[in-house]
Amino acid sequence: MRKLALAITLFFLACGKLKEPTAPLLGGGDPIDPTATFTRVQNEIFSPTCAQLGCHDRIGQQSQQILVAGQAYAQTVNHASIEMPQLMRVAPLDPANSYLYRKIAGAGITGDRMPQTLPPLSDAQIKLVRDWIRRGAPND
Repeated sequence: MRKLALAITLFFLACGKLKEPTAPLLGGGDPIDPTATFTRVQNEIFSPTCAQLGCHDRIGQQSQQILVAGQAYAQTVNHASIEMPQLMRVAPLDPANSYLYRKIAGAGITGDRMPQTLPPLSDAQIKLVRDWIRRGAPND
């Protein structure tokens, strides 16, 4: 009987571990950073990382998405994803169902985690995008 109880306990502990990789998608209970603006997302992430030549620039247009200044907002917020059309690239207030957020977090996606040819974004950069989306993805 003790072996059965131990096996059941270990099973539940192991199942809990399976959910850890998707936890960042939920946004956790942490407070939303009020300085998480679209301007910061553009200047700190999109322009230096995503809008590189051949990626999400005007020429490369990977997944028909342009992330250069002046076009990125219209290309992301309430715009359907090409890879998973049932999801918006950015669904305001909902990072877990925002495909762009999923792509940088590396969970629940089709294809590769972004940025594709560079190291993954830092936790702080991912939190910036998540908090901007949690704020309602304003064009600020």
